[in-house]
Amino acid sequence: MIYLNDIGIVNALGYGKQAVYDNLLQGISPGMGEYESPIYNRSFIAGQVLQDLPQIPKEFSQFDCRNNQLIMAALEQIQESIKAAVKMHGADRVGVVVGTSTSGIDEAEQALLFATNSGNLPENFDYKKQEIGAASEFIADFFKLQGPAYTISTACSSSGKVFASARELINMGLCDCVILGGADSLCELTLSGFASLEATSSELTNPFSVNRKGINIGEGAAFFIMSREQADIRLMGVGESSDAHHMSAPEPEGKGAEAAMRAALEDAMLKSREVDYINLHGTGTKLNDAMESHAIFSIFSDKTPASSTKAYTGHTLGAAGATEAAICWLLLKNAKMKKLVVHQFDGQLDPLLSPINLAKQEDVESEVRVTMSNSFAFGGNNVSVILGGVD
Repeated sequence: MIYLNDIGIVNALGYGKQAVYDNLLQGISPGMGEYESPIYNRSFIAGQVLQDLPQIPKEFSQFDCRNNQLIMAALEQIQESIKAAVKMHGADRVGVVVGTSTSGIDEAEQALLFATNSGNLPENFDYKKQEIGAASEFIADFFKLQGPAYTISTACSSSGKVFASARELINMGLCDCVILGGADSLCELTLSGFASLEATSSELTNPFSVNRKGINIGEGAAFFIMSREQADIRLMGVGESSDAHHMSAPEPEGKGAEAAMRAALEDAMLKSREVDYINLHGTGTKLNDAMESHAIFSIFSDKTPASSTKAYTGHTLGAAGATEAAICWLLLKNAKMKKLVVHQFDGQLDPLLSPINLAKQEDVESEVRVTMSNSFAFGGNNVSVILGGVD
């Protein structure tokens, strides 16, 4: 069996496992609010990390960017577990798999703005900051790891797909332990990019409502330690699909999403009725919510409680898969509390959507033993991750 031994997390909900869990149950997200773009002076509703982040040590200055600071914030929370894993298995047997879509693009944007005004890039700007592969390289260098280290960038499914990749490294005998997760930071590329697609909302995202207007971008990081060392939470199944329907729009009937969920259930050797909670991709866009509700209903009918947590975190893009799997991990870790996450929206379900069971306040008193987390990306790149508690 493959276990998820520990997690570190930071996002608009808070800094650390306890803060994120407590605020989730209370429906409080301090970091969701107005964000002013530093380049175009344009305002967005976004999920921000409000706490001070750790500084990148000078010897790693080529990696100095907010994205890697978010990574450090999450990894600091589990650094003792990482050190113990290295001591137990050896640095060459610990791997790193990271999902991201922004890396250090924010710093690159600031550097280009500086160059536009001055004619030269800042002296301290290093192109490596914006390389997609820099996230995994930074972690490996920082912890002096010698195992495989690489980054996955498949837009919004990036850090969902790391679970399949990390598990394969262990199953193939290449690693005994893998540090896996995702991070993305706010930047003009994603804020203005999604706005140009008319996908962003000027209000708090409102998934599955008849009044939904789109997404709010968010930032954050979530990281796990995966190994065969027995722990309370295990990775039960992963399902992936690539329907390649369109560059940015999902397949309307959710065929790719459904294929990923069915593959995850088959991988976990579970029936749909055995899943206690689904963390929805739930972006609040017209097309995603329509296809996802159809796909969910075709497998789970209106039985399994489900909720989108993007109104609490914003859509953290490349970090979304790991962030939402971490929320599932927290629910499983606190299973004795018998709490689910309420689906936050205006309560006006779109009558044109399939009638899935969006978790309401009166439904949340329920023991959680098996969870599913969905992440669906541009190009029809889909992944579904199933986590479960250990008896």
